[in-house]
Amino acid sequence: MSLNSKSMRYLLFFILFSTFSIAQKARIKGIVLDENKQPVQKVTVSSQTSNTVTNTNGFYELEIEANKEVTIIYSHATLKKSTYKVKLKPNEDFEWNPILNEINEVIETVVISGKNRKIDGGTAISPAVIRRIPGANPGVENLVKTLIGASGSNEMSTSYTVRGGNFDENLVYVNEIEVYRPFLIRSGQQEGLSFTNTDLVQNIDFYAGGFQAKYGDKLASVLDIAYRNPKTFHAGLEASLLGGSIFAEGVSKNQKWSNITGVRYRNNSLLVKSQETETNFRPSFLDIQSLLNFNLNTKWNFSFLGNIAQNTYDYTPITRQTNFGTISDPIALVIDYEGQEKDKYTTVFGAFKAIYEPNKNNKYKLISSAYHTVEQEYYDILAQYRLGEVDANIGSETFGDVVFSRGIGSQLNHARNNLDALIVTNEIKGNHKLNEDNAIEWSFKHNFENIRDRVVEWEVVDSAGFSLPNPLLGYVNDQPYNPYYGPLAPYQNVRAKNNTTINRFSTYLNWNHEGKIGVHTYYVNAGVRGQSWLVSNNGFSGDNQFTFSPRAQFILKPLWEKEMIFRFSVGIYNQPPFYRELRGNDGSVNPNVKDQKSIHFVLGHDYSFKMWQRPFKFVSEAYYKTISDVNTYTIDNVRIRYRANNDATAYVYGVDGRLNGEFVPGVESWFTFGYLKTEENQNGRGNIARPTDQRLKFAILFQDYMPNIPSLKMYLNLVYNTGLPGGSPAYADAYEYQIRLNDYRRADAGFSYIFKDAKLGAHRKWLANFTEMSLGFEIFNMFNNQNSITNTWVRDVYTKTQYGVPNYLTTRTFNLKLSMRI
Repeated sequence: MSLNSKSMRYLLFFILFSTFSIAQKARIKGIVLDENKQPVQKVTVSSQTSNTVTNTNGFYELEIEANKEVTIIYSHATLKKSTYKVKLKPNEDFEWNPILNEINEVIETVVISGKNRKIDGGTAISPAVIRRIPGANPGVENLVKTLIGASGSNEMSTSYTVRGGNFDENLVYVNEIEVYRPFLIRSGQQEGLSFTNTDLVQNIDFYAGGFQAKYGDKLASVLDIAYRNPKTFHAGLEASLLGGSIFAEGVSKNQKWSNITGVRYRNNSLLVKSQETETNFRPSFLDIQSLLNFNLNTKWNFSFLGNIAQNTYDYTPITRQTNFGTISDPIALVIDYEGQEKDKYTTVFGAFKAIYEPNKNNKYKLISSAYHTVEQEYYDILAQYRLGEVDANIGSETFGDVVFSRGIGSQLNHARNNLDALIVTNEIKGNHKLNEDNAIEWSFKHNFENIRDRVVEWEVVDSAGFSLPNPLLGYVNDQPYNPYYGPLAPYQNVRAKNNTTINRFSTYLNWNHEGKIGVHTYYVNAGVRGQSWLVSNNGFSGDNQFTFSPRAQFILKPLWEKEMIFRFSVGIYNQPPFYRELRGNDGSVNPNVKDQKSIHFVLGHDYSFKMWQRPFKFVSEAYYKTISDVNTYTIDNVRIRYRANNDATAYVYGVDGRLNGEFVPGVESWFTFGYLKTEENQNGRGNIARPTDQRLKFAILFQDYMPNIPSLKMYLNLVYNTGLPGGSPAYADAYEYQIRLNDYRRADAGFSYIFKDAKLGAHRKWLANFTEMSLGFEIFNMFNNQNSITNTWVRDVYTKTQYGVPNYLTTRTFNLKLSMRI
């Protein structure tokens, strides 16, 4: 079926669209070194149309014409001239650090391929920066938490929240294929590895809201990742006290076949053993990923992405002592444990992708994928505790010990949880360039989800010899002061068995348009998504439901002396429930849970400028979101427990800003800040803070090097977040408990000595076979801040007071890391 010109104009009238900017300039920058690898000042750097001079640190930056081979000349009064030929794409920033010495003139040519600077509100992340920046759980998510709109208050977890959304409201794509997290994980220390293997990554784009219709049906954000298509042979290795990784990539002689494969191993013992609980902890996180490409001819391309991952978590707690309270009234919780926990998560994932490009204006894609996970969570742990006063007299033989018990008790936790999930997806996509200013994208997709789940969890709490029932049951037990006549009941008791199937059909249509308003350029993107789904559980089907999500974005790039971009996005974003959102607190599945609905308004501004003769960029965004049919929830560490009843409305508003640039010549750093407020109204009872009401967020990612020793580099990752709500018991009425956790403060630092990279170490003969080699030393939680993720609630038997005892995260930890590539 085809559209005639009249029909096409009619369709264009209703749907607007945009493309990215086409600039005609590019930049080359770097540090000029002498043969002793020392920076050289007063070097003249020139092209046919412009010139500049290096500063006292040897740094230069030169603007050149794009899409044209340009000759760059480096000249100095006492050193040999060097000539370099380069061809860059529009708005490319290319770093080159030449060495001027007594050898003959050097002439090289390089063509850089890459994406233009993003103007649609997305943030592009460099894979090289991800590999270098330190973090207790390194990888893409470690860096995402420092970007606009995103935050995280658990360094052991790859989970993050974006602008008031929870962990389940973020889309993650690898090569246009949606990927998933394990279902049963409830603690950050159980997560192990992120799906994304940084060694394989080519491009990463992050959107914190107001994203296009071509992305899926989630409320908060999109992380769009593309793996490399190898052009030549490379291999690499990284080893540290926390594990290691290896990868290799190559291409066949006829250039038709290519493959990139990575293997990772992770062991968090070093981090977990720094916590207060003494344990026998035996974790093992292992995965293998491989991307195979086959170019049949200029029109057909086929690829297969495969992943096998196994996380094994064996945990035997022994003892714990947590000191809290005040200086004048120090209190401690002392716990002796018996029992153990054995968890296992095995995931197999495979995706086939075929691309047919009959001509330069049309492209079709067929994507088929299957995700299978088998998970178990088994534990029997008895905790016998004492809550008491601590001897604070320095010099006393019992200094630091509990000398008077205010309360004693025990807690027995039991679980036998099993889950088996299969998700199969088939999608066909089309991209069509109608003319120089217009393009259209579309997709039809089917998802089949089958989840078989058995939940058996119970908890018995005993205080001073008397069983405590769940407060929500309404029984009052205040023995020994009054006799108890109620039934014996566990503190928590969840038992359910579910066999759930979900069929989803979704589609989108996305249009792009570029135009002119006088001399100024504008871009308009508009599109619509639709999804229909049906949930069946244990043979009973719910209602067939449907969503409709129109979205639009307007971008203006004025032709001003100062480079600025203005953006406005508006749209309806629907999140049809996934399995976790269908399952309530009692473990049962409600097949008629509605989709959560949100309207986004995002106003953004980008300002590119120079400071200290170096490039900088300031990005600011203001946003407002209103949400209906909210599926309320509580967060227990990183596990979300939904109420599955769509009983609330909510709103979010805030502002974000990010300043990035070369605070140190030749090295990019950034500073991010944000303010948000989000509240919900459950059943008309009034507004209260949502579990993700972060309020304030500050993050700094800083890179530096020693001017006289450019091989020695430093990386700093600093995060400050105000405390989240969630300092209340999981069973509590959210309206009665609005207690917040303490602020989250963390600084991770890394120091690396670069033996060789693209700029340094070429004179070392023993490194001739390597393209990169470095040795690093990392300090996690450099200032040893005590950050907590939840509270353990303990009752004083005499005063009936409940104490929230913080569950602290990792303390200061040291790590060594060796990296090499060939």
